[in-house]
Amino acid sequence: MSVNCEVVVVGGGAAGAGAAFHLAAAGRRVLLVDQAQFPRSKPCGGGMAASVQRLFPFDLLPAVDRVIDQVRFTWCLEDPVIAPLPGDAPFWIVRRSRLDAFLAERALAAGAQFEQGVRVERLQPDGAGGWRLLGACGGQPWSATAQAVLIADGSGSTLATAHGLGPARPRFAETVSVEVDCEPDQPSTAHFEFGLVKHGFCWAFPRQGGYSIGVGTFIGRDPADADAVLRRLLPSLGLSPEAGQRRQGRLRIWDGQHPLHGSGAAAGLLVAGDAASLCDPFLAEGLRPALLSGCRAAAAIDRWLDGETGALAGYSAQMRAEWGESMAWGKRMAQVFYRLPRVGYQLGVKRPTAPQRIAQILSGEMGYGDIAQRVIKRLLFKRG
Repeated sequence: MSVNCEVVVVGGGAAGAGAAFHLAAAGRRVLLVDQAQFPRSKPCGGGMAASVQRLFPFDLLPAVDRVIDQVRFTWCLEDPVIAPLPGDAPFWIVRRSRLDAFLAERALAAGAQFEQGVRVERLQPDGAGGWRLLGACGGQPWSATAQAVLIADGSGSTLATAHGLGPARPRFAETVSVEVDCEPDQPSTAHFEFGLVKHGFCWAFPRQGGYSIGVGTFIGRDPADADAVLRRLLPSLGLSPEAGQRRQGRLRIWDGQHPLHGSGAAAGLLVAGDAASLCDPFLAEGLRPALLSGCRAAAAIDRWLDGETGALAGYSAQMRAEWGESMAWGKRMAQVFYRLPRVGYQLGVKRPTAPQRIAQILSGEMGYGDIAQRVIKRLLFKRG
């Protein structure tokens, strides 16, 4: 089977489906492909700033499980700090099976094609200035040709690095996620726990009918013993120590400024979402940069197809300004905070103004650069 179109989007997650919607809405012939059959589950805490609503002309609330109005921080399940979140509905909890399918349905309604069960294995120039995609679908060979390709196939992507997009050696955070069915005691409170995990933290996000819970490390070390952590965390939520199904995962976290567009022989290629290594290296937020990059990439591709030669390079520059500059400070903060977590909790969370600042970062109102220099200086001074 072979398909010809203007744009192929590889990956039907938040970045890819969001991009496919915008390209289809702009009148482009776009094909969205994913190796899974939808709806499909995906390990993900599911937290995202409600500010992503401005990226779409339709209401995202039908895909939202919970609206969070406060965040609770603890150290070894004690010493709590409560931070009310600013504005109306500043932080949302979603299930990826629901959000991704919702965005894909919107893309289809706008005129996109969507092929499921397609595994794209390689990209090669088609000899006419475009790209040929080769893979398999249902055990049969599959191919497509397009003028532009957006790679948005998640943290496990090999297509991006093969064509020089994003970091050559991605850096990963190791995670264990747990979905538990129950009735949350505090359905509008997200919980971050910083003392139980060496070089990382736990999270517990309430959703409809349960919790999305996770354990992660963020400076290059595996979780020491996720089961031991969960045996302490789960009872604090009124749950059995063995509750839920555990799934291991990897988050491809931000690790420096890298081109997100191809040039020369790779012209016409872009990367977005987890495949672009955009996940927040401090608080592990991945959905907001996924949606942001997908929408920005779609706009750049649309302009490039109209003849604006610098549009794809403009996408890399725009993501650097809108996301990367803040993440550069977030990485510095993570490297100090997670090596000195007790000090970090006292100076970075317990200070009177700190919870509100973290809440503003989670809501998208503030970037790490607005607070990082002061936080890092306090931590380094305390260590000295």
